[in-house]
Amino acid sequence: MHQLKVLILGPISFSATLNELKPFLKFNSIKEKNSSDCDVILFHEEALNDKEDNKIINNSNSLKICVSSNKNSPNNYDAFLEIPTSLKEINSTVESVVVKKIFGKNSSIQIKKYSLNKNEKKLSKSNNEIILTEKEIQLLELFLNNKKPISKDKILSSVWNYSSDADTHTVETHIYRLRKKINEKFSDENFIVNTKDGYSL
Repeated sequence: MHQLKVLILGPISFSATLNELKPFLKFNSIKEKNSSDCDVILFHEEALNDKEDNKIINNSNSLKICVSSNKNSPNNYDAFLEIPTSLKEINSTVESVVVKKIFGKNSSIQIKKYSLNKNEKKLSKSNNEIILTEKEIQLLELFLNNKKPISKDKILSSVWNYSSDADTHTVETHIYRLRKKINEKFSDENFIVNTKDGYSL
């Protein structure tokens, strides 16, 4: 994970405290009020009373952590940190909120009218689903990330890294099995398309 950029918003005393802790923080705190350049906005609830800060918080797509001494603060943010708190808790909350987002992003991918859950290795549509192998998921991701058809050789190098037991027959066999699975469950014969240039979705 790259060094996280965290925008700190709130009263001067809040920013000053975090600034003193800077050598012990596991993230890079930034003061420039440019939310497009940060991963997380860590804000004291008093920032909501500041017109400029409130606008940044509400208009940003960054993850948001609300810091407050009030347990009944609005909890419509990505995380809540009650103060007084510890350095360990601050670092832990910032890291965990980002990890959750990455996990969520990786876990569900939209492919055509299907949903691919990488963590559960399931491809689903409506109420039907099939279980996929690791190689089948890699194949689908490769197709998804390439708009043009992919040759057997490119598939071999990307998914199998040209391992000694792999040949073009390996590619054909895996794609045949995947097509069969999808067709049997979803009656979709055109999920993976094969042309003279290669395979595509």
